[in-house]
Amino acid sequence: MEKRSIRYITLLLAILIGISVCSIDTDAQRRRKRRARRAPRPVVTNPVIAPPGSEQGDSSEKIISTADENGNSVDTADEGTPAKKKVTKSGDANIQQTIEDLSHQVNRLNDRLSQMQENDRSLLDMERLTRAEQRAESVRAQMLDTESKLADLQARMDEVDYSLKPENIDRSIAGYGSVHPEEARDARRRQLEKEKARLQAQINLLENSRTRLQASLSTAETEVDLLRRRIDEKQLNNASRAQPAPTPDEP
Repeated sequence: MEKRSIRYITLLLAILIGISVCSIDTDAQRRRKRRARRAPRPVVTNPVIAPPGSEQGDSSEKIISTADENGNSVDTADEGTPAKKKVTKSGDANIQQTIEDLSHQVNRLNDRLSQMQENDRSLLDMERLTRAEQRAESVRAQMLDTESKLADLQARMDEVDYSLKPENIDRSIAGYGSVHPEEARDARRRQLEKEKARLQAQINLLENSRTRLQASLSTAETEVDLLRRRIDEKQLNNASRAQPAPTPDEP
């Protein structure tokens, strides 16, 4: 009997312990559910319109506000706004600084490119001036050669004209002792006239060549003068740019 009573008591204690544990778990789950619930939305009740003549003090105007409950979220949002503004302002400042740096770099590159182009133009002008001077010297040399040839041909032409005189023709054939002096005289005259015609053709060619050379020399000299003036102007401009700007006198 005693053993059975002990068993019953033990079984009852186990049942009581299990019931208490289950109740504790149920209370914990309820508390968690209550904490997980969201804050209730504000409920706004419209005021009751009282009939005319009734006291306004008795009207039930009840507005339930949850401003206090939502205060924490509003304050949190307000606190985060200045930080975002500061970050935005700093980002805009960085972008503006980057744009200015890039603009300065582009300006420097443009200046360098302009300087390189100016140097290239100066070198090109110097090269053109050298070629023009060489061409002018070559034309002058050809002119001197042409003038020398013309002088020789003109001297030979004068000799032929002198030999074509009748007395000179007779003197030239007197030493041959020909039986027919008229034929010898005509042959000598024809020979001298042929030589004169040949000399005249050469003189005409050289005179035409001299005319062309004079035109080429005039063009080359004009180009040389133009290029020299251009180079001198560029050198003066570069010298003026290199000089520092004068500072105004202080009073």
